[in-house]
Amino acid sequence: MSALRIGTRGSELALAQAEEVRALLAAEGAEAELVPITTSGDEGTPEAGAPITAGDERRKALWIDGILESLRDGEIDLAVHSAKDLPAEDEDDVVIGAVPERADPRDVLILAAEREPGPGVRIGTSSLRRRSQLLAAYPGVQVVELRGNVPTRLRKVAGGEVDGAVLAAAGLARLGLEPEGARELGVDVMVPAPGQGALAVQCRAGDRSTQAVLTVLDHRPSRLAVGTERALVRRLAGGCSLPLGAIAAAKRDTVRLAAVVGAVDGSRIVSAAAEAHEPERAVALVAEQLLERGGGELLDGARGA
Repeated sequence: MSALRIGTRGSELALAQAEEVRALLAAEGAEAELVPITTSGDEGTPEAGAPITAGDERRKALWIDGILESLRDGEIDLAVHSAKDLPAEDEDDVVIGAVPERADPRDVLILAAEREPGPGVRIGTSSLRRRSQLLAAYPGVQVVELRGNVPTRLRKVAGGEVDGAVLAAAGLARLGLEPEGARELGVDVMVPAPGQGALAVQCRAGDRSTQAVLTVLDHRPSRLAVGTERALVRRLAGGCSLPLGAIAAAKRDTVRLAAVVGAVDGSRIVSAAAEAHEPERAVALVAEQLLERGGGELLDGARGA
């Protein structure tokens, strides 16, 4: 069998994620090579460069469009993404062939020297989910817009453009970065984005041979957890740009799901949790609780922000 071609964006983190999958395949005796691909988002189209509005999944797709096109055209065999960056709706002709064991799903707060999260401290993030929970957890902080890749955001903290930033623990670990002033945020402070910390390996729906190879990489508890979180996003018609956090864990024959929806200004956080034998049941219970407690209004407010 010829080497599998793994499509990935060319950013440092995307390459590290793809290399992680390549190494896992190699450990199972399957040869693979990385194929960097430029997406519309990488090319800096006017649409991609504009601020992402709440719930705008179309702009989100700009960061994976070139990879999916190459996968469909047979130019690559696999595509590696951060699971949290995939649109909530699955493609008809493309499937997630594997979800390897998930890395740490939590967020990390990076603070400049001698800074603490309090009144007047400027913390950067472009995520409404992080903004909402930061403002709720640390009254008085100023949340400012912060974009760019992981090294860029860290440089902006070091350079004094902001006093702090929130980043994913998994991204830092995959880049081998251990910045000073880092503190992990427990889910009692900040519930992560659905799929955060996990990788999703896509392949063509009709490519049975590649799907068979990918089965050795699939970590069932991670797949169940990520699938449950993504199902909640679909149930609430949400997206990565809404102030929705969700984290699931699959143990033995049960799935536990916890989620929050927050007001963009941090003035209100609605939470819910449930445990069930079937992921669909856990999703239904959590969605019902969130909506009963006003989560729907908060999501509608974020969409109109």
